[in-house]
Amino acid sequence: MPNERFRSSSFKDPIRHDEILFDDKGVTFRIRKLIGGTDNFVFYSDISGVEIDNGLFFATIRVIPRARPEIVIQNFTKGDARRVKELILQNVPSHRPDVFGGPTTQGGYPTR
Repeated sequence: MPNERFRSSSFKDPIRHDEILFDDKGVTFRIRKLIGGTDNFVFYSDISGVEIDNGLFFATIRVIPRARPEIVIQNFTKGDARRVKELILQNVPSHRPDVFGGPTTQGGYPTR
């Protein structure tokens, strides 16, 4: 997967430019503040969901990692928000074994 980068719109908030950076192992969310900011890196395997809240012109992306608080990034175009969600869901492993090492089940029956 090529490394991709998305930036929030400067039209709605000219001071803060949140960024989303994709690489082979996970996603980095750079959330800017007036002074400073935070960088959150999340492995694809630690992401349990992605939600998009659409406004009139812009969208808010909510990434729900496992065992961590959700990450909220705002002011992305609707097209960029859909593309971010698509890229994350393409890279999240969909078939995982049981967390405790037990047999996985399908329809209530063990698959091993």
